[in-house]
Amino acid sequence: MRPTHAKDRPATAPPWPSAATAGAPLPLKPPVDDREGHVEDEACQGASTPFPACSVEVREADADVPGAVGRMLDGVLAERLRRARSADPLFAEELAERVARFTLTGGKRTRAQLVWWAARACAGPDPAAAAAALRLGGAVELLQTCALVHDDVMDRAALRRGRPALHADLAERYAGRVGAERFGQSAAVLAGDLALAWADDLVAETPLSPPAAALVRRLWSDMRTEMVAGQYLDVKGQITAAWSLPRVRRAACLKSALYSVERPLALGAAVAGADDVTLRRLSDAGRCVGMAFQLRDDVEDVFGDPRETGKTCGGDIREGKPTYLVAVARSRAEAARDGAALAVLERWLGDAALTGHGLEQMREVLVRTGARAAVESTIDRLAALGLRHFDRAVLDAEGAGPLRALLLATAGARPDGNAARQRPADTPRASPVRGGAGGGG
Repeated sequence: MRPTHAKDRPATAPPWPSAATAGAPLPLKPPVDDREGHVEDEACQGASTPFPACSVEVREADADVPGAVGRMLDGVLAERLRRARSADPLFAEELAERVARFTLTGGKRTRAQLVWWAARACAGPDPAAAAAALRLGGAVELLQTCALVHDDVMDRAALRRGRPALHADLAERYAGRVGAERFGQSAAVLAGDLALAWADDLVAETPLSPPAAALVRRLWSDMRTEMVAGQYLDVKGQITAAWSLPRVRRAACLKSALYSVERPLALGAAVAGADDVTLRRLSDAGRCVGMAFQLRDDVEDVFGDPRETGKTCGGDIREGKPTYLVAVARSRAEAARDGAALAVLERWLGDAALTGHGLEQMREVLVRTGARAAVESTIDRLAALGLRHFDRAVLDAEGAGPLRALLLATAGARPDGNAARQRPADTPRASPVRGGAGGGG
């Protein structure tokens, strides 16, 4: 089994449309079929060298994937803003520009990087797969904008990435007017909807071969549905106090493991034309790493440094979210008949006025019951299992090393955890490493 490269595709495959047909500029130029079995990029037109010698731009993007995604989004969003201004200048200024700014000043772009490096690991330096991966990475960033903006409204969160959340920013613009807060929330819902529409447009306009397009459409549809399902289980858990560990794990899988890691990996593999076995192994790895990612997020919400997370501590506690961390603490306290611990959980979970003293009490319970240590251990096990799945896939060595390092960083495993001890994270390899099979977390 080997990675699928452009030169492996049938000569009868349809040519790739130019970037212009998609309505937005691309930093990577789609290939041109020279009708002699070679694929060349624009810089090499007229040369007889096969495409691997002409893939300089792909490797330039390798050096700064978030920057490459940002440059692609610059062009796409400039066009979307032009259309928004044609629809209504006030709408464009107050809403559309905020959506674009939120997206362009995004965080680490981890999901987009997963799309990119999965495509690179499956297709090598294929310019066509790289161009498609950048666009799908940008679409995932817009989908993330939708999720975060809506999430902040549902959580009544005032801050995002160290700045006022979008709904709070809009409410502040009309501070002093009756209904300003409600206006901010309503406008933010529309902002999230707009980001979702732009994300769908970007996917639909991405040049893909018919088989890849069909798979991408299915994965994209599944990812959107899973994201909403996970968020619904999350908010329902708050109102019904659904603290069973299986239910909490299911919500975490839907809202984070699939959406944050597994589906981005699958999208990158899909545009690269990966075979079913490779797609399955990457998906299994992504689900394990995605679960570890969510559990790490749960821990950092309580114990993290706001200067690093960009959010105030204890947000999940204030909202009464049924996180796995708190569910483990409750389960252990009930098993030990620890009434004092249960009283603290009952007192502060869901209290929007959580004090610093209350947060310290919650932290003490999470440590004393062994919940924090148990979750940290689970994160390490999930990261190790995810990397075992990953190491069984046959991938291009040039892309596999950075992808493996990214997965390990995303999992948030401890430096002394099992996942980190298996192998240096940035060590590429040309052949698969046999590992144990297992579930997807």
